Amino acid sequence: MASIFTKIINGEIPAYKIAENDKFLAFLDINPVVKGHALVIPKKEVDYIFDLDNELLSELYVFAKPIAKAIQQVVPCKRIATAVVGLEVPHAHLHLIPLNAMQEFSFMNPKLHFSHEEFTQLLEKIKQQLI
Repeated sequence: MASIFTKIINGEIPAYKIAENDKFLAFLDINPVVKGHALVIPKKEVDYIFDLDNELLSELYVFAKPIAKAIQQVVPCKRIATAVVGLEVPHAHLHLIPLNAMQEFSFMNPKLHFSHEEFTQLLEKIKQQLI
């Protein structure tokens, strides 16, 4: 059965897509821990990130780099933290999380909720930084 991320890749589920190429997709997390929280995924459905072959794993981080820099230009933060966590979705993924204080970097914090308009405005600002 396809993961929810594969369904996003295939266009079966909508997402706020930041960037995409033939191997990877980056999109805003629909249940963010902070504003600007994004996910970067390989299009190849592999459950565990360290089961990706070395080339694909390194390319994932290279793909994520300009996205992280774009998010940092839009969302006031000291850094963009990265995390490889989660057991809910059996599809390798990298979290990009704007960070000003360590307590923000907790998946136990309540998830934030934004309107479609707020997600869309944030998405467009991030995408503008990628040009």
